[in-house]
Amino acid sequence: MNGTRIHFQWSAEKPQAKFGTAVSLHSHTLHSREPLDFFYRIAKKCAPARWALRRAEARYQFLHGVPLDLRRGWWAPPLAPRDAYAVEFDQISSMGLAPIVSLTDHDDIEAPMSLQAIEGPQNIPISVEWTVPFRNTFFHLGVHNLPPSRARAWMDQLKAFTERPLESDLRAILASLHAEPGTLTVFNHPLWDEMGIGTEQHRSSAIALLSQCGQYLHAIELNGLRPWRENSSAIRLARDWAKPVISGGDRHVIEPNATLNLTNARGFGEFAAEIRDGWSDVLLASHYRTSHVTRVFHNILDVFRTYENHQLGWTDWSDRVFYTLHDGTILSLSQLWEDGPPFSVGVFAGFMHFAGQPSMRYAVRAAALGAENVLL
Repeated sequence: MNGTRIHFQWSAEKPQAKFGTAVSLHSHTLHSREPLDFFYRIAKKCAPARWALRRAEARYQFLHGVPLDLRRGWWAPPLAPRDAYAVEFDQISSMGLAPIVSLTDHDDIEAPMSLQAIEGPQNIPISVEWTVPFRNTFFHLGVHNLPPSRARAWMDQLKAFTERPLESDLRAILASLHAEPGTLTVFNHPLWDEMGIGTEQHRSSAIALLSQCGQYLHAIELNGLRPWRENSSAIRLARDWAKPVISGGDRHVIEPNATLNLTNARGFGEFAAEIRDGWSDVLLASHYRTSHVTRVFHNILDVFRTYENHQLGWTDWSDRVFYTLHDGTILSLSQLWEDGPPFSVGVFAGFMHFAGQPSMRYAVRAAALGAENVLL
């Protein structure tokens, strides 16, 4: 684990005092398309969610004559690029450090491109979370600091691979990214089995990717929204492959990233050079100590919140959830449900709004205390 040091914000030593800059990596804006099929996993464990899903499936079948398939839908995070940037910028500034923020939407660079037009290229790296189908699963790679003059051409090439993946092409693409000065390619949450193929099969595919392309993957992520047990395994994976560990908060809603990198670099290119050389100082923020179950639940509650000042007018959660009909038409749920949501969905959404009240959030946090060992 070449030169990786992990620091804790709650430490009495105040580790951030030794550095001048903090880097926020891996967070999302309204330009991300987040898959809806995660709701199937929630429904397996949560009776109210299962009831709401079954009722919604029955109503959709009745109205449209075809089954509801959540794989045809997605939801968009609520924050516009400037707002998402501000969440990360303000957290770092409150520590007395200079912020560097790299936003990474799924297979989309519009957020950093729009911010560069306002703020200038020197402060905003153009970055993306690239979906890489590989064997019987897929991985996410954080590709940071694409050259502005070639960023769109790069994005076209990355999207083309995602749509028609040829394993033989992947190494060449990663080698070309590696050749771009100042870029950084991170293996995000490498052990998260999002496809549900099984932990060991997924891990085997991750090792195969490292075997084929490891020299062009600069670091392995310690993810701020994954449980410590999985992150511990990722740290061991990094050690086995002589890779530095790097932060990646994976923020989707309004909670700021729970992992950051500390550095004295004055810009992203200089920071990327440190990581490529094998040196990384990762800071776990104090809120990472909160039970993982609680943090995930609170993030889901924030998805269902009303955002009165949403940049695109998507104030309600149903404005931010989209579905592709069988004729190819894309509608938000608000458009699909012109007369209001199905009763079951309305009840579930109402429950989520109720659970989002401060007193209820506190109760959930108290109930989940000890659900996972986070006393590092």
